[in-house]
Amino acid sequence: MILVNNPGTWSHIYNPLEHAPWHGLTPTDLVFPFFLFAVGNAMAFVIPKLETGGDAVFWRKVIKRSLLIFAIGLFLAWWPFFKWSGNELVFKPWAYTDEKGNPQGVRILGVLPRIAICYFFAAVIVYYLKPRKAFYVGMLLLLLYWVLCFLLGDKTDPYSMQGWFGIKIDKTALGAAHMYKGEGMLFDPEGLMSTLPAIVQVIFGYMVGDYILKKGKTYEMVTGLFVAGVGLLLAGFCWDMVFPINKKIWTSSYVVYTTGLAMITIATMIYMIEFKNIKGGLAKFFDVFGKNALFVFALSSFLPKGLSLIRLGDGVNPWNWLYKKVLIHTPGAKENGSLLYAICVILFMWAICWWMDKKRIYVKV
Repeated sequence: MILVNNPGTWSHIYNPLEHAPWHGLTPTDLVFPFFLFAVGNAMAFVIPKLETGGDAVFWRKVIKRSLLIFAIGLFLAWWPFFKWSGNELVFKPWAYTDEKGNPQGVRILGVLPRIAICYFFAAVIVYYLKPRKAFYVGMLLLLLYWVLCFLLGDKTDPYSMQGWFGIKIDKTALGAAHMYKGEGMLFDPEGLMSTLPAIVQVIFGYMVGDYILKKGKTYEMVTGLFVAGVGLLLAGFCWDMVFPINKKIWTSSYVVYTTGLAMITIATMIYMIEFKNIKGGLAKFFDVFGKNALFVFALSSFLPKGLSLIRLGDGVNPWNWLYKKVLIHTPGAKENGSLLYAICVILFMWAICWWMDKKRIYVKV
C-alpha cells in the first residue's frame, strides 16, 4: 500500500503499480483484499480469547477497535485540516461548495473505514455463528450482492461504473460532498454496497486462520490450504465470465479469486518459513512492518499530507523534495525516478518501524 500510494509523480507509474481501469486486476488490486484476508486470519487467534471473556468483553473490544480504526481513517481524510487558497492557508470545512458550484468535503469512506466496517460485521458473524454457518452466510452475501448488482443496476450494463447500483445509494447516504471524486464522476470505490462482499473477505480469512489452528503445523494442513486455494482461484475465474472480476465495485468473483490467491500465498509462505526454515533477511525486513502495520500505513498518509503545506517554491515541499530535485533526473524512463522515490519512502518507513521494534514500541488498536 505504501509503495502504491507514494510514487514520485502520479503521471508516471508502471502499469502493475496502478489499479485496473475497470474489469480485471493488476498486482496492485491484490493488496487491499489480502489486507482484509489478513485481518480475518488474525481474528482466528483473537476470537477464542474473546469467547472466554463472554459477550460483554467481545462487544467492548470489537466496538472500540472498529470505532478507533474508522476514526483514524476519517482523521486522515480530513488532515491536515487546512489548504492553500492562493497565498493563504484556509480551514478545510467538513462540506462546502467550490467556485464551480460542485459539492466538496471530507470523504467519509476509504481504506481504513472499510477495514473497520468489515472487521466489525465479520467479527460478529464468526463469533455468534462459528465457522461453518459463517461460511454459509458469506456465500449468501456474495450471491445476494451479485443479484443486487444485476437487478438494480443499469439494464444495459449493470457492471459498468455508470450502471452500478451502489452510486445512488452512496449519494443518498453519504452525500456528494463526502464521496470520492477521482474517477471523473461521483463514484466511491469503498462505497457502502461494495463493502458488503468485502466483509466476506474477512470471514474467509478467519476460516483459513481457524483451519490452520485446528490442523496444526502439518503437511496435511498446507496441502489442504493450497488445494482449496487453487479451487477458489478456478471458481473465481469461472464466475468472472458472468460477473466480472472488478476491484472498484468489489465483485463476488473478485472476492473468491483473490481469496484463492491469498490462500496459495499463505500456504507457500508457511511451507517455506515453517517447514523449510527459509527466512533470511527478507523475512526480517517485512517482520518489522507487520509489528506496526496500522501505524506505518497511517504514517505514510499523515506525513505527506502534513508536509505538503510547507511550500519551498516551484511546487516543492519537504516530502517531495527528493523526487523533485534529485530522483526526477533518474536515467531512462520517467517511471524509473517515480518508482525509485516510492522505494525510498518504503525504506524510510522501514527505518522508523525498525527503530520502534528495537525500542519495543508497538502501536495497537
